[in-house]
Amino acid sequence: MSGDVRVVRAGAGDIPLVVPLFDAYRSFYGQPSDPQAAARFLNQRVLSDESVVLVAMRGFGPRAEGVGFTQLYPTFSSIRLQRDWILNDLFVDASARRLGVARMLLRAAAGFAKAEGAGQLVLSTGCDNQAAQTLYAAMGWERDEAFETWTLPLAE
Repeated sequence: MSGDVRVVRAGAGDIPLVVPLFDAYRSFYGQPSDPQAAARFLNQRVLSDESVVLVAMRGFGPRAEGVGFTQLYPTFSSIRLQRDWILNDLFVDASARRLGVARMLLRAAAGFAKAEGAGQLVLSTGCDNQAAQTLYAAMGWERDEAFETWTLPLAE
């Protein structure tokens, strides 16, 4: 990846760079585009310290553009008696794919979680998302073979 892309923890001032990426991410998963709702959601999470958003930015100053992001949520392991982080969202703009941006974001997420004293970073991805699974395996992530994930829908 060229040296003009950097990953930073997004603050309130960076949210406008993340919103188009977050909206595209949601659209990828079948949700209707809604940049205003995306901005509200991200602002609420970041301003209340409920999540950490890392954004890959190309360029500097007013010409900076977001080319990828990941969003992390804290959780705890009762078994291991420690904090973990969930890598909940990861998205790279089509213009920056296959350039190492996803790797940069994954490394930054791991570095952040480690610096926070986390025991592990966890994620889930679609069973058919072979490209992502290949990347995760290449970067040392391990598939959980011991547990199945189940969900209980609560919204109608």
